[in-house]
Amino acid sequence: MPRGSKYQGPPEALDQYIAAIEQSSSGAEVKGAKNPYTSRNGHMFSFLDATGAMALRLSSELTETFRADHESGDVQQHGATMRGYSSVPATLLADTQALTQWIDRSWEWIGTLPPKPTKKS
Repeated sequence: MPRGSKYQGPPEALDQYIAAIEQSSSGAEVKGAKNPYTSRNGHMFSFLDATGAMALRLSSELTETFRADHESGDVQQHGATMRGYSSVPATLLADTQALTQWIDRSWEWIGTLPPKPTKKS
């Protein structure tokens, strides 16, 4: 039972994140017990960090539009910039209807990437 069941960040951020994913038309599901995320064909395209900040992976073109429309910037994790990810402002995370449109765009774009090969044990 992933869906952030062991998430230790702000519960309202997790609730908002799950609601936006569920209400999007992407069909994505929230994975990860401690670190909630979504993926398609082996490519992660969104996640919620321990502080309650959401990140969304977009194409270069969509990134420019997203960052122009919202006060957004790069995503830093463990001291490194995550290429292709933009930070989602808290106001957008709270606006499920507006956020679902961006989730759907991300889902569509990530579907154009070739599937990642699965790891064999």
